[in-house]
Amino acid sequence: MGNEAIIMLFLTGLVLVGGGIGAAMVLGPKRWNKVKEEPYECGIETTGPSWLQFRVGYYLFAILFLIFDVETVFIVPVATSIKELGVAAFIEVVIFFVILGLGLLYAWKKGALKWE
Repeated sequence: MGNEAIIMLFLTGLVLVGGGIGAAMVLGPKRWNKVKEEPYECGIETTGPSWLQFRVGYYLFAILFLIFDVETVFIVPVATSIKELGVAAFIEVVIFFVILGLGLLYAWKKGALKWE
């Protein structure tokens, strides 16, 4: 892709996003009241502080999920054409799985997978 195509792609995205936001600001209703500014909690008024801090375990769990999700994205095309790719590709896939397995083992030993 040339530089012109990248610039056009960026400008098109900018115009579409900016146009959508601008249209919502111009055409949208402008009636403001105090109730609209409150967070919606299924119709039940909140009690106590609405802001709470999540434990880092949630984020670690999400990152581990993303790692193995991306692994699936990479492994499916290789698995569908492993016969054409040959033994070298199979060895590379095995090395890939070993590295991911070591990462999973490390996370397990550190207690990142314990849900308390």
